[in-house]
Amino acid sequence: MKIALIGATGFVGAAILQEALNRGHEVTAIARNPEKLAAHRNVHAQNTDVYNEDAVARSVAGNDAVISAFNPGWSDPDMYNHQVKGSRAIINGVKKAGIARLLFVGGAGSLEVRPGVQSVDLPTFPAEYKQGALATREALNMLRQETGLDWSFLSPSADLFP
Repeated sequence: MKIALIGATGFVGAAILQEALNRGHEVTAIARNPEKLAAHRNVHAQNTDVYNEDAVARSVAGNDAVISAFNPGWSDPDMYNHQVKGSRAIINGVKKAGIARLLFVGGAGSLEVRPGVQSVDLPTFPAEYKQGALATREALNMLRQETGLDWSFLSPSADLFP
């Protein structure tokens, strides 16, 4: 397959990139700092403004599927707004490019801990991750309204280790 991977140098994105390469896929690796990517014959590195849906559409065009592991960075003081803006641009850009399949990596905050209650809503949810978790929940809500994409939202465990 030809896969566009947004966030290819991040913690989750780097693991997805390695798995895709291990499986023989060709990857358009989209990252803020594509120079961090090791040279590989099946990797086509790109720096793309993920807040611009037209730029996203140009970068992902021609691929069979898009995987978004986008995260503006946990130290971003405006993480919520940047995550929501980027998620919206990614969703719209994928549609503009005519790609039907989108896999979106969210977070553990959207996991239901009991019917109707998500992890991010618990009083014990870590404050340092709350804005990011709320933003990825908003991305999930955007996707739930989507009728033009075949999407999956992946919610990994709260504890991720290499």
